[in-house]
Amino acid sequence: MPPEQPEQPDGGGTPPEARGRPHVDEALAAAAREVRNDPQRTPEALCAACVRLLPVTGASVSISGGRGVQVTWCASDRVSARLAELQYTLGDGPCHTALEQGAPVIAADLTGGWDARRWPVFAHEAAGLGVLAVFSLPLGVGGAAVGTLDLYRDQAGGLSEPDLRTALWVRDAVTYALMSVQPAYDDPDDEAEDGLASWVEASEADHTEVYQAVGMVMVQSDVDPEQALDRMRARAFAEGLTVSQVARNVVARRLRFDPEPDGRDDEQGRRGDRS
Repeated sequence: MPPEQPEQPDGGGTPPEARGRPHVDEALAAAAREVRNDPQRTPEALCAACVRLLPVTGASVSISGGRGVQVTWCASDRVSARLAELQYTLGDGPCHTALEQGAPVIAADLTGGWDARRWPVFAHEAAGLGVLAVFSLPLGVGGAAVGTLDLYRDQAGGLSEPDLRTALWVRDAVTYALMSVQPAYDDPDDEAEDGLASWVEASEADHTEVYQAVGMVMVQSDVDPEQALDRMRARAFAEGLTVSQVARNVVARRLRFDPEPDGRDDEQGRRGDRS
């Protein structure tokens, strides 16, 4: 009986998972290293790397602030960014379901069937952007979701088992990157390991603006925070704006929400900008 052959150094005897996960980690690390001289581009580079690793058209990462407030951390392209803002504006879509359930959500065909019925308005608007399939993966540890990795395709269809496994590895790596970010540095000469802190601080500014607007609408309309955000979302959708744009107009006092006798909101002042 011939002696047992040792495993080959080329990975032939290594389990696929052991080979795949390091490949994903190295691909994302390499993307970050490529833009290390321009830290503001790091999130964008990571999103682009996600697209290269998977059979998808685009990717975005959103950070959840609780009570329906979120900011887009990165987007690989314009459609990805609009898709993330669309879900935020509607308060509905795969990313919200993924956050609520703490589990991946696969919407393989937004043009018909269960996926289209599950989020009818989102599915219609997404298809109008050329998005036919969305895969939303919650980011976080210990069951606490802090955001989502959202992948989209311009063709209907799900992910194969190997591709879904890769997507989960990508999700884990992105989660680690987010968890490693520090909001600020005590010493300005300290180097940001991931080069992300200043970007997150800028995102938190938009985040704070939405919270401020919600508080103002609560006072103006005598409603609770969730109702205030819902009314801002409804106005944004009706006017073709984003929630962030509506919040900016409320804070700048270009837009206010006053309850009418019949309970409907009455907009006073001129409509805000669409910037």
